[in-house]
Amino acid sequence: MNIAVLGAQWGDEGKGKIVDLLTPNFSFVTRYQGGHNAGHTVYVNGRKFILRLLPSGILHPSVSCVIGNGLVVDPQALFAEIDEITAAGIDVTGRLFVSSKAHLILPYHKELDVLSEAKRGERKIGTTSRGIGPAYEDKIGRRGIRVGDLSDRASRQMLEDAVRHNVEARNHLIPDAHMDWREVLAGLDAIWVRLQPFVTDVSVLLDSAIRAGKRVMFEGAQGTLLDIDHGTYPYVTSSNATTGGICTGLGIGPKHITGVMGVAKAYTTRVGEGPFPSELLDDMGQKLRDGGSEYGSVTGRPRRCGWFDAVALRYAVRVNGLDALAITKMDVLDGFPSLQICTAYRDRETGETIEHFPSEIGQLARCEPVYREVPGWTAPTAGVKRFEDLPAEARAYIATLEEVCGVPVALISTGSDRLETILRSDSIAARWFTLPA
Repeated sequence: MNIAVLGAQWGDEGKGKIVDLLTPNFSFVTRYQGGHNAGHTVYVNGRKFILRLLPSGILHPSVSCVIGNGLVVDPQALFAEIDEITAAGIDVTGRLFVSSKAHLILPYHKELDVLSEAKRGERKIGTTSRGIGPAYEDKIGRRGIRVGDLSDRASRQMLEDAVRHNVEARNHLIPDAHMDWREVLAGLDAIWVRLQPFVTDVSVLLDSAIRAGKRVMFEGAQGTLLDIDHGTYPYVTSSNATTGGICTGLGIGPKHITGVMGVAKAYTTRVGEGPFPSELLDDMGQKLRDGGSEYGSVTGRPRRCGWFDAVALRYAVRVNGLDALAITKMDVLDGFPSLQICTAYRDRETGETIEHFPSEIGQLARCEPVYREVPGWTAPTAGVKRFEDLPAEARAYIATLEEVCGVPVALISTGSDRLETILRSDSIAARWFTLPA
């Protein structure tokens, strides 16, 4: 079984913990899109790791990890992350692979990102300004620089021409800019020296592994509602965070994806700008933020918090073909006397009840939530490892989520540690993998 694990909301769903937990069942863990704007937080034996480019499976010494062609890679960020986990005693030698087709984030991309966001004014997206968007723009504009372009086999003249053109274009856009393309080119030569041992044709690597019976996990970054095609455009990321990105971002066929698990919080959060129908702007929203430590692992930005949005989740089920859900941060809801679940929207202008997630951002901005109230629970769920040991009201809450989302809940996270997780024995996921004892 080759399983995809991806975000079913606006990102930050806790995918890092789920991927790390399930990794021992797989030989490869792969990233297929995004950049170092995606921060996956994993706790191992009380130690906190924030992984941005490296797949979350990197913490397991027997597992190989892949950075696919669908990513844009900031080499300095990648090297810093490798150095960080190496200092923690985790060796990546011989088990980290970077696609030769992945595009690079270079110094001018970061400056262009800052400039672009500033020019938007009130229409800002909420980007992390790490150069991800401009790097993808260069990719689509066919002026990007790929990892393999740095190799000795590539045309040196083509690389020089591309660097010179991109730097000069950037200098034209930014007043008083004097970036020297020769310095950027020299930096690429130094980058290749260190990057070369990791570089390979990822499509060939994974095809060979799958044919040999190796199991592969596909790790998504960001979330469904941030997908460039299927998210809340224009308040989205620059890549395909949905299942479609797996094939294009790794160079494998769809028949190799044999199961898809969506990860969702027991409530909803999002970072950055854009409509958020179930957002709570009162003390309850702050209570969720504080209880869930809802601050960005990469940026530190406070996340916007709201009740669970089943309309958005049903959309994620449809566009990803989700087979099961992993619900995280269940313990954050401990002690709430009652809970709300958004089961539909109402258009404030027309009064229309909306059952399906709107494709038009203007309509989504007019939507207000239609809630179903359910009882909360007082007994703690924190650290519970068996479904039957959850409070009756918590079990009922999970059953309601399954009903309104149309997909079974297979995993429930009840804390930040690896082992604070419930795998339901009667779920499809129990046929996919086991949890560590």
